[in-house]
Amino acid sequence: MSAPWLEASIVEETLDTHERAASPAALGLLDHVATGAVAIAGTALVGMVAVQALQVFARYVLNDSPGWTEPVALILLNTAMSFGAAAGVHHGAHFGFFVLVHCAPPLLRRAMLALSNSVIALIGAALAWWGGELLLDGIDIPMAGAPLPQSAVYAPMAMGGALMALFALKRLAAVLAPAPSTMRSE
Repeated sequence: MSAPWLEASIVEETLDTHERAASPAALGLLDHVATGAVAIAGTALVGMVAVQALQVFARYVLNDSPGWTEPVALILLNTAMSFGAAAGVHHGAHFGFFVLVHCAPPLLRRAMLALSNSVIALIGAALAWWGGELLLDGIDIPMAGAPLPQSAVYAPMAMGGALMALFALKRLAAVLAPAPSTMRSE
């Protein structure tokens, strides 16, 4: 027989930090943005598989490899990782010590969640800032093998980092907001 706390979803229970107290309209908008990020990540992943399949076919069957497949596959890989990571932050499916957080007393749990979301927001902001800088630095340099700027591989990192920061700040606000049971009803 398993322990009762294992029967519930630890991730959802631990990270459900009274987000229902936030504005439903704001949460709805970010839910749509996260759904779009998942769609972009999934499309990029499927596109990367298709580009790699074309590369293998062209190399081993046609004996004529197109030069654009490798840089395009890298851009698609960066897109899938960056937007997938951002969606993971929104859904609370990122790396974490959920059992430790779940077992902590409520005040310590809130502090741990606040620290976690703050670190994620800072990392996301750093990825957005430095990714944007790298994108702008190489925008006028042509990419070898593809008619794109060399720095195009940094665009998904900058956009995904910005989304990570946005989603983490939303989660941080939910953690820091007063719990619904402590609010006065009128």
